Amino acid sequence: MNTVNTALYPKDLGYTFPAEWEKHEATWLSWPHKNESWPDRIHLIFPAYAQFIAELTKGEKVRINVKNEEMKAFALSYIEQTDADLNQVEFFFHETNDAWCRDHGPAFLINRQQPDHKKVIVDWGFNAWGGKYPPFENDDVIPTKIAKAFNLPVFYPGIIMEGGSVEFNGAGALLTSKSCLLNENRNPEHTQEQIEEYLKNYYGVSQILWVEDGIVGDDTDGHVDDTIRFINEDTVLTVIEDHIEDDNYELLQTNLRQLQEMKLEDGRSLNIITLPMPDGVYCEGERLPASYANFYIANKSVIVPTYRCAKDTIALDIIQKCFPDRKVVGIDSTDIIWGLGSFHCLSQQEPAI
Repeated sequence: MNTVNTALYPKDLGYTFPAEWEKHEATWLSWPHKNESWPDRIHLIFPAYAQFIAELTKGEKVRINVKNEEMKAFALSYIEQTDADLNQVEFFFHETNDAWCRDHGPAFLINRQQPDHKKVIVDWGFNAWGGKYPPFENDDVIPTKIAKAFNLPVFYPGIIMEGGSVEFNGAGALLTSKSCLLNENRNPEHTQEQIEEYLKNYYGVSQILWVEDGIVGDDTDGHVDDTIRFINEDTVLTVIEDHIEDDNYELLQTNLRQLQEMKLEDGRSLNIITLPMPDGVYCEGERLPASYANFYIANKSVIVPTYRCAKDTIALDIIQKCFPDRKVVGIDSTDIIWGLGSFHCLSQQEPAI
Protein backbone atom coordinates (compact mmCIF):
# COMPACT_ATOMS: atom_id res chain seq x y z
CA MET A 1 0.00 0.00 0.00
CA ASN A 2 1.22 3.46 -0.85
CA THR A 3 0.04 6.27 1.38
CA VAL A 4 -0.27 9.32 -0.82
CA ASN A 5 1.22 12.40 0.78
CA THR A 6 1.30 14.97 -1.97
CA ALA A 7 -0.12 18.33 -2.91
CA LEU A 8 -1.82 16.65 -5.84
CA TYR A 9 -5.41 15.46 -5.50
CA PRO A 10 -6.89 12.43 -7.30
CA LYS A 11 -8.55 14.82 -9.74
CA ASP A 12 -5.18 16.44 -10.58
CA LEU A 13 -3.79 12.99 -11.42
CA GLY A 14 -6.69 12.08 -13.72
CA TYR A 15 -8.66 9.89 -11.31
CA THR A 16 -12.44 9.83 -11.07
CA PHE A 17 -15.17 7.81 -9.37
CA PRO A 18 -16.99 5.91 -12.14
CA ALA A 19 -20.74 5.50 -12.47
CA GLU A 20 -22.20 2.41 -10.85
CA TRP A 21 -23.33 0.96 -14.19
CA GLU A 22 -19.75 0.84 -15.47
CA LYS A 23 -18.10 -2.58 -15.35
CA HIS A 24 -17.22 -3.93 -11.90
CA GLU A 25 -14.42 -6.23 -10.93
CA ALA A 26 -16.22 -7.00 -7.69
CA THR A 27 -18.78 -5.95 -5.13
CA TRP A 28 -17.59 -5.48 -1.55
CA LEU A 29 -19.75 -6.45 1.44
CA SER A 30 -19.30 -6.60 5.19
CA TRP A 31 -21.07 -9.62 6.65
CA PRO A 32 -23.88 -8.50 9.02
CA HIS A 33 -23.28 -9.39 12.65
CA LYS A 34 -24.36 -6.46 14.83
CA ASN A 35 -27.50 -7.53 16.65
CA GLU A 36 -28.31 -3.96 17.65
CA SER A 37 -28.75 -3.03 13.98
CA TRP A 38 -31.55 -5.59 13.64
CA PRO A 39 -32.93 -5.95 17.18
CA ASP A 40 -34.42 -9.43 17.66
CA ARG A 41 -34.42 -9.87 13.89
CA ILE A 42 -30.90 -10.31 12.55
CA HIS A 43 -31.46 -14.05 12.12
CA LEU A 44 -34.21 -13.27 9.61
CA ILE A 45 -32.05 -11.27 7.20
CA PHE A 46 -29.50 -13.90 6.21
CA PRO A 47 -31.53 -15.79 3.56
CA ALA A 48 -32.25 -12.57 1.61
CA TYR A 49 -28.69 -11.36 2.11
CA ALA A 50 -27.34 -14.66 0.77
CA GLN A 51 -29.72 -14.41 -2.19
CA PHE A 52 -28.24 -10.97 -2.89
CA ILE A 53 -24.76 -12.51 -2.94
CA ALA A 54 -25.89 -15.31 -5.22
CA GLU A 55 -27.28 -12.84 -7.74
CA LEU A 56 -24.06 -10.83 -7.68
CA THR A 57 -21.91 -13.89 -8.40
CA LYS A 58 -23.60 -14.29 -11.79
CA GLY A 59 -21.65 -11.34 -13.10
CA GLU A 60 -18.78 -10.44 -10.79
CA LYS A 61 -16.72 -11.36 -7.77
CA VAL A 62 -18.11 -10.80 -4.29
CA ARG A 63 -15.55 -9.80 -1.68
CA ILE A 64 -16.77 -10.09 1.89
CA ASN A 65 -15.24 -8.62 5.04
CA VAL A 66 -15.51 -11.03 7.99
CA LYS A 67 -14.00 -11.05 11.45
CA ASN A 68 -12.57 -14.57 11.51
CA GLU A 69 -12.92 -18.17 10.33
CA GLU A 70 -16.01 -18.65 12.47
CA MET A 71 -17.85 -15.77 10.77
CA LYS A 72 -16.68 -17.02 7.37
CA ALA A 73 -18.11 -20.47 8.08
CA PHE A 74 -21.37 -18.94 9.27
CA ALA A 75 -21.62 -16.87 6.10
CA LEU A 76 -20.91 -19.88 3.91
CA SER A 77 -23.61 -21.87 5.68
CA TYR A 78 -26.17 -19.45 4.19
CA ILE A 79 -24.48 -18.77 0.85
CA GLU A 80 -24.23 -22.50 0.15
CA GLN A 81 -28.02 -22.77 0.42
CA THR A 82 -28.36 -20.59 -2.69
CA ASP A 83 -27.26 -21.06 -6.29
CA ALA A 84 -24.26 -18.78 -5.74
CA ASP A 85 -21.09 -19.47 -7.71
CA LEU A 86 -18.74 -20.05 -4.79
CA ASN A 87 -15.73 -19.58 -7.08
CA GLN A 88 -16.75 -15.92 -7.27
CA VAL A 89 -16.84 -15.43 -3.48
CA GLU A 90 -13.74 -14.22 -1.62
CA PHE A 91 -13.40 -13.55 2.10
CA PHE A 92 -11.10 -11.05 3.82
CA PHE A 93 -10.39 -11.04 7.53
CA HIS A 94 -11.21 -7.38 8.11
CA GLU A 95 -13.19 -6.91 11.32
CA THR A 96 -16.06 -4.42 11.08
CA ASN A 97 -18.42 -2.80 13.52
CA ASP A 98 -21.44 -3.05 11.24
CA ALA A 99 -22.60 -4.15 7.78
CA TRP A 100 -23.05 -0.88 5.85
CA CYS A 101 -20.23 -1.19 3.35
CA ARG A 102 -21.54 1.61 1.12
CA ASP A 103 -20.58 4.05 3.86
CA HIS A 104 -17.49 2.55 5.46
CA GLY A 105 -16.10 0.76 2.41
CA PRO A 106 -13.46 2.10 0.03
CA ALA A 107 -14.15 4.66 -2.68
CA PHE A 108 -12.36 3.19 -5.71
CA LEU A 109 -11.24 5.66 -8.38
CA ILE A 110 -9.95 4.87 -11.85
CA ASN A 111 -7.82 6.82 -14.30
CA ARG A 112 -9.48 7.11 -17.70
CA GLN A 113 -6.52 9.10 -19.05
CA GLN A 114 -4.01 6.43 -18.05
CA PRO A 115 -5.91 3.10 -18.01
CA ASP A 116 -2.70 1.21 -17.24
CA HIS A 117 -2.52 2.98 -13.87
CA LYS A 118 -3.65 1.20 -10.72
CA LYS A 119 -6.95 1.97 -9.14
CA VAL A 120 -6.64 4.18 -6.10
CA ILE A 121 -8.69 4.28 -2.91
CA VAL A 122 -9.98 7.34 -1.12
CA ASP A 123 -10.29 6.70 2.61
CA TRP A 124 -12.78 9.27 3.86
CA GLY A 125 -13.34 9.60 7.58
CA PHE A 126 -16.29 7.66 9.00
CA ASN A 127 -18.09 8.54 12.24
CA ALA A 128 -21.22 6.33 12.07
CA TRP A 129 -23.57 8.95 10.65
CA GLY A 130 -22.69 11.77 12.97
CA GLY A 131 -21.59 9.70 15.95
CA LYS A 132 -24.97 7.97 16.33
CA TYR A 133 -23.74 4.40 16.69
CA PRO A 134 -20.40 3.95 18.41
CA PRO A 135 -18.08 2.16 18.28
CA PHE A 136 -17.03 2.67 14.68
CA GLU A 137 -13.23 2.53 14.72
CA ASN A 138 -13.07 -0.80 12.84
CA ASP A 139 -15.34 0.49 10.09
CA ASP A 140 -13.30 3.68 9.79
CA VAL A 141 -10.15 1.81 8.72
CA ILE A 142 -11.71 -0.68 6.28
CA PRO A 143 -10.66 1.25 3.13
CA THR A 144 -7.03 1.28 4.18
CA LYS A 145 -7.11 -2.43 5.08
CA ILE A 146 -8.46 -3.23 1.61
CA ALA A 147 -5.84 -1.00 0.00
CA LYS A 148 -3.14 -2.87 1.91
CA ALA A 149 -4.52 -6.22 0.75
CA PHE A 150 -4.25 -5.14 -2.90
CA ASN A 151 -1.26 -2.78 -2.63
CA LEU A 152 -3.27 0.20 -3.84
CA PRO A 153 -2.44 3.87 -3.23
CA VAL A 154 -4.62 5.66 -0.68
CA PHE A 155 -5.71 9.28 -0.39
CA TYR A 156 -6.88 10.71 2.94
CA PRO A 157 -9.11 13.79 2.61
CA GLY A 158 -9.44 14.16 6.39
CA ILE A 159 -13.19 14.85 6.46
CA ILE A 160 -16.29 12.71 7.10
CA MET A 161 -17.97 11.28 4.02
CA GLU A 162 -20.33 8.34 3.40
CA GLY A 163 -20.79 6.56 0.09
CA GLY A 164 -24.57 6.56 0.37
CA SER A 165 -24.62 10.35 0.49
CA VAL A 166 -23.32 10.80 -3.06
CA GLU A 167 -24.54 9.74 -6.51
CA PHE A 168 -22.56 9.96 -9.78
CA ASN A 169 -23.40 10.21 -13.47
CA GLY A 170 -19.90 9.16 -14.59
CA ALA A 171 -19.51 12.37 -16.62
CA GLY A 172 -18.50 14.92 -14.01
CA ALA A 173 -21.68 15.40 -11.98
CA LEU A 174 -22.18 14.43 -8.34
CA LEU A 175 -25.60 14.62 -6.67
CA THR A 176 -26.02 14.92 -2.92
CA SER A 177 -28.29 16.30 -0.18
CA LYS A 178 -27.85 19.32 2.04
CA SER A 179 -29.49 17.60 5.00
CA CYS A 180 -26.64 15.09 5.18
CA LEU A 181 -23.44 16.65 3.90
CA LEU A 182 -24.06 20.03 5.49
CA ASN A 183 -25.22 18.55 8.79
CA GLU A 184 -23.31 19.91 11.77
CA ASN A 185 -22.66 16.35 12.97
CA ARG A 186 -20.36 15.64 9.99
CA ASN A 187 -17.95 18.49 9.19
CA PRO A 188 -19.18 21.56 11.09
CA GLU A 189 -15.94 23.46 10.48
CA HIS A 190 -16.47 23.49 6.70
CA THR A 191 -18.77 25.61 4.54
CA GLN A 192 -20.80 24.29 1.62
CA GLU A 193 -18.22 25.72 -0.78
CA GLN A 194 -15.40 23.95 1.03
CA ILE A 195 -17.29 20.63 1.03
CA GLU A 196 -17.80 21.04 -2.72
CA GLU A 197 -14.06 21.46 -3.21
CA TYR A 198 -13.36 18.24 -1.29
CA LEU A 199 -15.91 16.38 -3.42
CA LYS A 200 -14.45 17.68 -6.66
CA ASN A 201 -10.83 17.08 -5.72
CA TYR A 202 -11.20 13.62 -4.17
CA TYR A 203 -13.96 12.13 -6.35
CA GLY A 204 -12.64 13.66 -9.57
CA VAL A 205 -15.88 15.43 -10.49
CA SER A 206 -16.53 18.93 -11.77
CA GLN A 207 -20.13 19.71 -10.78
CA ILE A 208 -22.02 19.35 -7.50
CA LEU A 209 -25.83 19.18 -7.59
CA TRP A 210 -27.78 19.63 -4.35
CA VAL A 211 -31.22 18.52 -3.25
CA GLU A 212 -32.68 19.30 0.12
CA ASP A 213 -33.53 16.21 2.13
CA GLY A 214 -33.99 12.47 2.49
CA ILE A 215 -36.94 10.32 3.48
CA VAL A 216 -38.61 9.86 6.85
CA GLY A 217 -36.95 7.21 9.01
CA ASP A 218 -33.53 7.58 7.42
CA ASP A 219 -31.05 7.78 10.29
CA THR A 220 -28.28 8.94 7.93
CA ASP A 221 -29.80 12.44 7.80
CA GLY A 222 -30.86 12.06 4.20
CA HIS A 223 -28.69 9.82 2.04
CA VAL A 224 -29.41 10.40 -1.62
CA ASP A 225 -29.31 6.68 -2.46
CA ASP A 226 -32.75 6.39 -0.86
CA THR A 227 -34.27 9.10 -3.04
CA ILE A 228 -32.54 9.83 -6.38
CA ARG A 229 -30.35 7.67 -8.61
CA PHE A 230 -28.60 8.37 -11.88
CA ILE A 231 -29.33 5.69 -14.48
CA ASN A 232 -27.29 7.30 -17.25
CA GLU A 233 -25.38 10.51 -17.86
CA ASP A 234 -28.44 12.79 -17.93
CA THR A 235 -31.31 10.74 -16.47
CA VAL A 236 -32.37 10.18 -12.87
CA LEU A 237 -34.90 7.97 -11.18
CA THR A 238 -36.48 9.77 -8.23
CA VAL A 239 -39.01 8.46 -5.73
CA ILE A 240 -42.24 10.35 -5.15
CA GLU A 241 -45.09 9.83 -2.70
CA ASP A 242 -48.63 9.90 -4.13
CA HIS A 243 -50.48 10.40 -0.86
CA ILE A 244 -50.49 14.07 0.06
CA GLU A 245 -51.02 13.30 3.75
CA ASP A 246 -47.90 11.12 3.89
CA ASP A 247 -44.92 12.59 5.76
CA ASN A 248 -42.71 11.96 2.72
CA TYR A 249 -44.96 13.78 0.26
CA GLU A 250 -43.76 17.38 0.53
CA LEU A 251 -40.05 16.68 1.03
CA LEU A 252 -40.00 14.47 -2.08
CA GLN A 253 -41.92 17.12 -4.03
CA THR A 254 -39.27 19.64 -2.98
CA ASN A 255 -36.53 17.34 -4.27
CA LEU A 256 -38.47 16.89 -7.53
CA ARG A 257 -38.76 20.64 -8.04
CA GLN A 258 -35.04 21.05 -7.43
CA LEU A 259 -34.24 18.33 -9.97
CA GLN A 260 -36.48 20.04 -12.53
CA GLU A 261 -34.47 23.24 -12.12
CA MET A 262 -31.04 21.62 -12.46
CA LYS A 263 -28.78 21.94 -15.47
CA LEU A 264 -25.77 19.81 -16.28
CA GLU A 265 -22.54 21.60 -17.16
CA ASP A 266 -23.33 21.51 -20.87
CA GLY A 267 -26.71 23.16 -20.25
CA ARG A 268 -28.88 20.07 -20.54
CA SER A 269 -31.77 19.61 -18.14
CA LEU A 270 -32.12 16.29 -16.39
CA ASN A 271 -34.46 13.64 -17.74
CA ILE A 272 -36.56 12.69 -14.71
CA ILE A 273 -38.33 9.36 -14.27
CA THR A 274 -40.49 8.99 -11.18
CA LEU A 275 -40.63 5.88 -9.04
CA PRO A 276 -43.32 5.23 -6.42
CA MET A 277 -42.61 4.87 -2.75
CA PRO A 278 -43.67 1.54 -1.26
CA ASP A 279 -46.41 1.37 1.31
CA GLY A 280 -45.09 2.45 4.69
CA VAL A 281 -43.06 -0.15 6.59
CA TYR A 282 -43.09 0.24 10.38
CA CYS A 283 -41.20 -1.19 13.32
CA GLU A 284 -42.96 -0.80 16.65
CA GLY A 285 -44.66 2.33 15.34
CA GLU A 286 -41.50 3.82 13.81
CA ARG A 287 -41.43 4.54 10.06
CA LEU A 288 -38.58 2.71 8.35
CA PRO A 289 -36.77 4.15 5.30
CA ALA A 290 -38.17 1.67 2.80
CA SER A 291 -37.47 2.84 -0.76
CA TYR A 292 -37.17 1.25 -4.17
CA ALA A 293 -34.37 3.72 -4.98
CA ASN A 294 -31.96 1.73 -2.81
CA PHE A 295 -31.27 -0.67 -5.70
CA TYR A 296 -27.81 -1.87 -6.66
CA ILE A 297 -26.56 -1.90 -10.25
CA ALA A 298 -24.45 -5.04 -10.75
CA ASN A 299 -22.76 -6.21 -13.95
CA LYS A 300 -25.57 -8.54 -15.00
CA SER A 301 -28.54 -7.32 -12.98
CA VAL A 302 -30.16 -4.55 -11.00
CA ILE A 303 -31.08 -5.82 -7.55
CA VAL A 304 -34.11 -4.02 -6.11
CA PRO A 305 -35.48 -4.19 -2.56
CA THR A 306 -39.13 -5.18 -2.38
CA TYR A 307 -41.53 -4.85 0.54
CA ARG A 308 -44.44 -7.28 0.10
CA CYS A 309 -46.80 -4.69 -1.34
CA ALA A 310 -48.63 -4.10 -4.62
CA LYS A 311 -46.24 -1.34 -5.65
CA ASP A 312 -43.35 -3.81 -5.86
CA THR A 313 -44.40 -4.93 -9.35
CA ILE A 314 -44.87 -1.34 -10.55
CA ALA A 315 -41.42 -0.32 -9.31
CA LEU A 316 -39.70 -3.37 -10.81
CA ASP A 317 -41.32 -2.69 -14.18
CA ILE A 318 -40.20 0.97 -14.18
CA ILE A 319 -36.64 0.06 -13.25
CA GLN A 320 -36.51 -2.74 -15.84
CA LYS A 321 -37.40 -0.25 -18.59
CA CYS A 322 -34.47 1.89 -17.43
CA PHE A 323 -31.98 -0.99 -17.71
CA PRO A 324 -32.77 -2.95 -20.88
CA ASP A 325 -29.31 -4.55 -20.84
CA ARG A 326 -29.68 -5.97 -17.33
CA LYS A 327 -32.12 -8.26 -15.58
CA VAL A 328 -34.02 -6.52 -12.78
CA VAL A 329 -34.28 -8.80 -9.75
CA GLY A 330 -36.48 -8.04 -6.75
CA ILE A 331 -35.40 -9.44 -3.38
CA ASP A 332 -37.58 -9.13 -0.30
CA SER A 333 -36.07 -6.47 1.97
CA THR A 334 -38.84 -6.31 4.56
CA ASP A 335 -36.62 -7.76 7.28
CA ILE A 336 -33.40 -6.12 6.07
CA ILE A 337 -34.97 -2.63 6.21
CA TRP A 338 -35.33 -3.03 9.98
CA GLY A 339 -31.63 -2.16 9.96
CA LEU A 340 -32.57 1.17 8.26
CA GLY A 341 -30.93 0.36 4.94
CA SER A 342 -31.06 -2.08 2.05
CA PHE A 343 -28.98 -3.51 -0.79
CA HIS A 344 -27.28 -0.33 -1.97
CA CYS A 345 -26.41 0.63 1.59
CA LEU A 346 -24.89 -2.81 2.14
CA SER A 347 -22.62 -2.84 -0.90
CA GLN A 348 -19.78 -0.95 -2.56
CA GLN A 349 -18.61 -1.57 -6.12
CA GLU A 350 -15.01 -2.05 -7.15
CA PRO A 351 -14.60 -0.95 -10.77
CA ALA A 352 -12.74 -2.94 -13.37
CA ILE A 353 -9.86 -1.27 -15.20
